[in-house]
Amino acid sequence: MSLKSWLGGAVLALSASVPALAADGPLVSADWVQKNLDNPKVRIFEVSVDPGVYERGHIPGAVNIRWHTDLVDPVRRDIASEENFEKLLGAAGVDKDTTIVLYGDNNNWFAAWGAWIFDVYGQGDRVKLLDGGRKLWEAKGLPLDSSVPSHKETKVDVPAADTSLRARFPDVLKVAEGEDKATKLVDIRGPKEFSGEILAPEGIKELSVRAGHIPTAVNFPWGKAVNEDGTFKSKEDLQKAFAEIGIDGKQPVITYCRIGERSSHTWFALAKILGYDVKNYDGSWTEYGNAVGVPITNLAGTVWQGK
Repeated sequence: MSLKSWLGGAVLALSASVPALAADGPLVSADWVQKNLDNPKVRIFEVSVDPGVYERGHIPGAVNIRWHTDLVDPVRRDIASEENFEKLLGAAGVDKDTTIVLYGDNNNWFAAWGAWIFDVYGQGDRVKLLDGGRKLWEAKGLPLDSSVPSHKETKVDVPAADTSLRARFPDVLKVAEGEDKATKLVDIRGPKEFSGEILAPEGIKELSVRAGHIPTAVNFPWGKAVNEDGTFKSKEDLQKAFAEIGIDGKQPVITYCRIGERSSHTWFALAKILGYDVKNYDGSWTEYGNAVGVPITNLAGTVWQGK
């Protein structure tokens, strides 16, 4: 074998085993992702609100996760089963050494929801969010690709769902009715949704019949956690912003919104960036606002269908 051939083979072998560049913390930058596009130890997933966005162009090599089918149970209103989640990871070629990067549109709403589900199934330590998501990637003029990648299927075993990361209706009701006085509720919807002036953001078909918020909840519109370019604010700025509404990490927190995706964004800020004890209530207002016999707080006097 010639020296040239030997060196070429050595380079290929080295590139095939190159580890992901250091990625400390729960966020990675667009520059980090760009440098790791060809890294076999990194798998990128797009989780966008509009699944059609992926087909029009995505980060090269990114695998599409259709949140409305891949991350939910097709029969029950629930997150994907352990079995189906394992199939999702296996089809994407994820193994025990893979660093997982999630990103999406709308400031990473559903990407953060995906990160929450990945964490529920024990993958949180190796899951990163692309800070700024698709918005920042496109603003930087970074490459997009329309081809769909294929990967050698792997066998993935995940632990049983970690229920400590998920709030259920009875948990929230205990707080609303004063039985649980320690837990703080954070409603991350807009001020008009929180007050009951409107049922949902403009253009959204509402699924609840009552307007307002869960008693004792404080309002922290999710957008207060991000900068103009969609990246998260600094840890220090987040600590200050949450402390202003009485959230300082000394008590357990439950986040909620309308269907659980925006609240996942705030869950990520609180749990992953600040390290607070936080559960996400994915039933959110569509479950609580439709429940019979439970208290609500309405500041706008428009309790029934926002009227």
